[in-house]
Amino acid sequence: MTELFPGVDGIYSNYLEVPSTSKVDDPGTLHMWHLLDNEDELLARGIEPIGTLVCVHGNPTWSYLWRSLLNHVSANALPWRVVAVDQLDMGFSARTGKFRRLADRVNDLGDLIDSLGLSGKVTTVGHDWGGVISLGWAISHQNQLANVILTNTAIHPAGFELPAALKLASHPAVHGWGTKTTSAFLQVTHSLAQPALDPEVRKAFMAPYTSAAKRDGVANFVADIPFAEDHPSRSTLNEIAQAVRTLTVPVLMLWGPKDPVFSDRYLRDLMGRLPHAQVHRFEGASHLVGEDKDIATPMFDWLSSNQNSTNSSRADSLGDYRPMLAELDSRTTDHSVAVVDINPPRSLSWSELGQRVNALAAGLQEIGVKAGDRVNLLVPPGIELTTLIYACLRLGAVIVVADAGLGTKGLGRAIKGAGPSYLIGIDRALTGARLFNWPGTKVSVETLPAAKRKLLGVEHSLPELFEVGNKLSSKASNFVSAEPDADAAVLFTSGSTGPAKGVVYTHRQLGAMRDTLRETYNLKAGSALVAGFAPFALLGPALGATSVTPDMDVTAPRTLTASALADAAVAVDATTVFASPAALANVLKTKNSLDATHRETLANVSVMLSAGAPIPEPLLAKVQELVPNAQVHTPYGMTEALPVTDIDLAGIRAAGQGNGVCVGTAVAGAKVAIAPIDSMGIAGDQPEYTPHVTGEILVRAPHIKDRYDRLWITEQVSISIPGWHRTGDVGHLDDDGRLWVEGRLGHVLSTAKGAITPVAAEHAVESVAGAGRAALVGVGPAGTQAAVVVMETIPPARKAGPASNELSQKVRSAVAETGVDVAAVLIVSSLPTDIRHNSKIDRAALATWATATLAGGKVRQP
Repeated sequence: MTELFPGVDGIYSNYLEVPSTSKVDDPGTLHMWHLLDNEDELLARGIEPIGTLVCVHGNPTWSYLWRSLLNHVSANALPWRVVAVDQLDMGFSARTGKFRRLADRVNDLGDLIDSLGLSGKVTTVGHDWGGVISLGWAISHQNQLANVILTNTAIHPAGFELPAALKLASHPAVHGWGTKTTSAFLQVTHSLAQPALDPEVRKAFMAPYTSAAKRDGVANFVADIPFAEDHPSRSTLNEIAQAVRTLTVPVLMLWGPKDPVFSDRYLRDLMGRLPHAQVHRFEGASHLVGEDKDIATPMFDWLSSNQNSTNSSRADSLGDYRPMLAELDSRTTDHSVAVVDINPPRSLSWSELGQRVNALAAGLQEIGVKAGDRVNLLVPPGIELTTLIYACLRLGAVIVVADAGLGTKGLGRAIKGAGPSYLIGIDRALTGARLFNWPGTKVSVETLPAAKRKLLGVEHSLPELFEVGNKLSSKASNFVSAEPDADAAVLFTSGSTGPAKGVVYTHRQLGAMRDTLRETYNLKAGSALVAGFAPFALLGPALGATSVTPDMDVTAPRTLTASALADAAVAVDATTVFASPAALANVLKTKNSLDATHRETLANVSVMLSAGAPIPEPLLAKVQELVPNAQVHTPYGMTEALPVTDIDLAGIRAAGQGNGVCVGTAVAGAKVAIAPIDSMGIAGDQPEYTPHVTGEILVRAPHIKDRYDRLWITEQVSISIPGWHRTGDVGHLDDDGRLWVEGRLGHVLSTAKGAITPVAAEHAVESVAGAGRAALVGVGPAGTQAAVVVMETIPPARKAGPASNELSQKVRSAVAETGVDVAAVLIVSSLPTDIRHNSKIDRAALATWATATLAGGKVRQP
């Protein structure tokens, strides 16, 4: 076998003479097509294909774009025929001398498929304008169609302007020069790859287009973009776009969201036309998504899987489904306090809250918000956010909650990924939305001056919506109840282990989360909750608990002071307090500011909850002193399922010391198991309950997420063990069935002596006098990694680098007791952490820094 181009074996290259039935050609015209086809290889191996993938490139690529599919089938001996075509006037197919419009190209594809004599089911695969063309064939051959796969493409302008790059390329002053006379259009397209294409690969993509005469098709493709209503190809595009809605076969969309041409707005349009599609957005990938990411593996995994499978990691529900608004609706005549704002001071009774929720729901409905619409809420916790959440739930709209603590870039990625139809925010959020082109009809929390409103693109304000809603009949009975298994919320993870992921919950699952909290912590009507942790703004009223958020920046937990926490507790005579570990650490630092009233109120607290990261016993003991009569609990959970297990201070003390952090036993309705890891730190696929076996923590519960949003690949990994959600955390069960968390699966060290989890060693480091927080990271190749400690000191180190010999020796001795040999000890002024919790250490960044530092490089401290 001879390599035709980098990554393409010559055995795949074929030419086929095809009779044309296109109206643009004279009768009897034959065209020579070039294609990459693995039929001969399958025959040689004696493999009977179960189907054929017909892969159609766009402009200005060619069949080379699909080489990874051919190579994946070959490497894994899969029973799939892959036919990657070079469209006429493109790649190494014939130059016809005709201007071929969209209808002609759809017809051309049909001619080729007919000539190939494909008798079995066909899966179409399209990219760029190849997506439209492949769909054009698909809609008229549905009896032969098995599946549809699309990568960055568009099926209709859908009211959008021509993207800037295409607008420039199609401009009369630029078009001929940019697309034909020179290779500028090709070079710009190739430059979109993330990371940059290898020079030899770039050369391969350029190979069919080495002269102006060979670039006719490139120029004509651009000229045939039917954005204008009167464009000759617009009617064909309209017909395809409408007919696509009739497709019922499984659909997979693999997308690069950094694409400056076919951006997420086109993905959202396609999802609206093909709502049953499975979608995966590769964060960081651009237009040439197949060059940026491995699309072959997930594509063939999808083809071989049950595409309609559902998440089976949810256990049986805790009783009958009770809507999230049931508590609110049962208290329409209750004039006791429901929600309280601290700054500025304000409160609503249950009756007032219910009326306000219904009025806002009516106002939102009046501007077009309906069931299934996504509404992004960029509003701080408090009365306005509470009202918005329940108004959306009343309508069946899907709330999108992305923490501003993700930072501008992270927040932008989250919002664009979720693709809300409406965005409701404070001024700062609306400014960000305008600057970074976040999607959704804009609604301001406050009434804005006309000039500012226009500048920010605001179409409505909450005061306007309340005014409209109050004039309408806005009783709860006027709204249609949401279906229990319809989407209710998209909640984003903290982003501490990569780009924040959207987690989708249905109404049933949110109800199960509420019921689990009620069962576990006896939260019920009459309780008074201080929610120093933003997610609980969603659940307080649903529990029937009077709720207040302390005066703090909820995006920065360390801003919570003891007096702010106590002021909130005083405001509602709190029985329950929830705050993150980082928030509690600062509360303890500032506890001397508490007065007698503060201390008296905190003494009446019966439950103190803290979650988000492991909490050491000494910190909990100090918290106990602050709330002397409370049960101090530290539930273990995640955005995908909160809570999973629970333990209180007494339970932690009873568990004693061990490998990791003891987080207790499973909460009501939940189950926990372990998938053991091997010596390389790779988790297996069988749940086990054997004590003291370390592995990935598996969970099932009625309040587990429905799915990851537009992350099909991530979702398949998380449910790859039937009946369980893979958490990505590692730990073990002890003899009493308690769960011990030992770290993240991605942070397990793969050493010559086997897999090492980091938490026990980190605790040992932190026990050394003068030590602050610590992280154990692996340096070197998997299987031979060296264990390196990166730590803070007290007081903080002025300069990052190797620790002193004295400190290093103390650390090595302490860690040796856990069975770990430390190769090096490095100190930093502060360990990098996630934004939301201010407590999850970014070990990946530390491992990169430690590797460079130990190699003698000068790398800025992470």
